[in-house]
Amino acid sequence: MLRYLLPLGLFMALVILFIYGLRQDPAHVPSPLIDKPAPGFSLPTLHKPEARLELADLKGKVALINVWASWCAACITEHPLLIEAASQNALNLYGLNYKDARAAALHWLDRLGNPYLESGFDPGGKTGLDYGVYGVPETFILDKNGIIRYKHIGPVDQNQLDTIILPLVRQLATAP
Repeated sequence: MLRYLLPLGLFMALVILFIYGLRQDPAHVPSPLIDKPAPGFSLPTLHKPEARLELADLKGKVALINVWASWCAACITEHPLLIEAASQNALNLYGLNYKDARAAALHWLDRLGNPYLESGFDPGGKTGLDYGVYGVPETFILDKNGIIRYKHIGPVDQNQLDTIILPLVRQLATAP
């Protein structure tokens, strides 16, 4: 009888862990990079491969880095919202084109519009890996000093933009 209790106990523990996991929000994955300096990068820009986009270009202002790809269906969902926010000059929005083909990414922006001040081209995903990206879209808010203050996983929606992202951008913009 005792030899059956150990496997039964292990099975019950696994069931409890499984149920606990199902109750968690899969979009909420804490980032170890929050409140730490953003990883440095120097990437060719999407539109001009001879030009570079570097972390230093983002410092001195509150900046958003939106990780996107032309093959990403969820990126299409958030794109009109990013276009609208960028057109109102509400965001210093930079793109990180992740694991994509340059021609496909350029076509995607030509077709849907380009909300980005600039997009870095990361075809191998190394910079994305440095930022802890495991899927697209993901959005990071960096303060004026290049410190990551927020990470959003998945497509940004209007509620998140209005209640989390824009208030945090305004707060960081007025901070010394």
